[in-house]
Amino acid sequence: MTVPTTMPDATRHKSPPIGTLTPRQIVEELDRYVIGQKDAKRMVAIALRNRWRRQQLGPELRDEVMPKNIIMIGPTGVGKTEIARRLAKLAHAPFLKIEASKFTEVGYVGRDVESIIRDLAEIAVGMVKGVHVEQVQQKAEQLGEDRLLDLLLPPPGPKVTISGYEAAGPAAPAYESYDTTRSKLRLQLRDGKLDHRTVEVEVKERGMPIGVISNVGGMEELESGLREMLGGLFPGKKKKRLMKVPEALKTLVQEEAQKLIDMDEVIREAIARVEESGIVFLDEIDKIAGREKTLGPDVSREGVQRDLLPIVEGTTVNTKYGPVRTDHVLFIAAGAFHVAKPSDLIPELQGRFPIRVELEPLTKDDFVRILTEPRGALVRQYQALLETEGVSIEFTAEGLDEIATTAVQVNDRTENIGARRLFTIMERLLEQVLFDAPERTEQHIRVDAAYVKARLKGIVKDVDLSRFIL
Repeated sequence: MTVPTTMPDATRHKSPPIGTLTPRQIVEELDRYVIGQKDAKRMVAIALRNRWRRQQLGPELRDEVMPKNIIMIGPTGVGKTEIARRLAKLAHAPFLKIEASKFTEVGYVGRDVESIIRDLAEIAVGMVKGVHVEQVQQKAEQLGEDRLLDLLLPPPGPKVTISGYEAAGPAAPAYESYDTTRSKLRLQLRDGKLDHRTVEVEVKERGMPIGVISNVGGMEELESGLREMLGGLFPGKKKKRLMKVPEALKTLVQEEAQKLIDMDEVIREAIARVEESGIVFLDEIDKIAGREKTLGPDVSREGVQRDLLPIVEGTTVNTKYGPVRTDHVLFIAAGAFHVAKPSDLIPELQGRFPIRVELEPLTKDDFVRILTEPRGALVRQYQALLETEGVSIEFTAEGLDEIATTAVQVNDRTENIGARRLFTIMERLLEQVLFDAPERTEQHIRVDAAYVKARLKGIVKDVDLSRFIL
């Protein structure tokens, strides 16, 4: 089996609107990126479809339907994060991945749990702002182009008038000549003939960042207030910079786009997106699942769980964009649960994650599919990278099978890190090819079972060495 160098039509596939997708179709969309794990995909597909169903309800019942949060249980590298990330992208929803172990109990130095929602709001504003910028992009390009032409060819002085009427004389021909020259410059600009020229553009100076207290728990709100206050006291200064024409055009278009969008509308839409379709992926939740019985001033895992509880249950968090309700934010938690169990979480938090799904360890066949089937499959990545050097590489079915077998063996003998093992295996396998590619005279490489065995035999045999290299 030869894996094609060019990506298939699936890579250019555009996902349909989420409202038109049934749970079965959502699973099919996820299959394009994540191999296996049918149970987990079914659960998240149902959760996503329930959001659409909730939107179709009347207002009296809509607020009563709460999201069914999910706990994914499984070893690292089996697709937990990727399922959540792809689900959010499919739904065009604000998505935040955060490690639960980053948070500490209230009263201790560390991240405040409410910063989850503040970060999610920031992401949503960026998403919505990007959509609004796209809508005004054409108009912004026209205005930016006009401003650049004004810099390249400053307009002549005002027309001479007497009592509101144009004066006779050379003024009219001068304007005709200016318009003709401007039209020629516009064509040259669009054809790239002015890219070598330099212009002086007035741009805003970046203010001094205020990040002195950003790492202190619960201080993000104070920092936001300081930014606004100091921003009003010291408005951004402008300075002149010399830029090449392409860079100047890009800068001017961005400035015009910022002027055209309504930030109040962007913020309103972003907050609505967070409240109605936000997704938070709480990774490593098993790291805060233990219950220590300690004496003295120490940060307890149970305390972190109690701080997370109001956010998951539904509360209102103050952000710099305004209050955000978390009642309908979908929380997807994940953990390996090697030592702790889901039942070790405090009962109140357990009750807020009613759906639990166990992800299966990956098999050799799964590894083969991971290497070839997803949109950004590793095999295609390496083929594309080497193609930039004029080197083509072919992976046979036997070669892929041997790579998968090696990954399974190393996972079994050392630490099971799931599909991430394929990254280390592939990098080790192709290390010499990647190093020699610019000087290679042989332009075609065939990776079969014998090639894989020859490159990896020493490492696989020496278990102690494989701990460090793979």
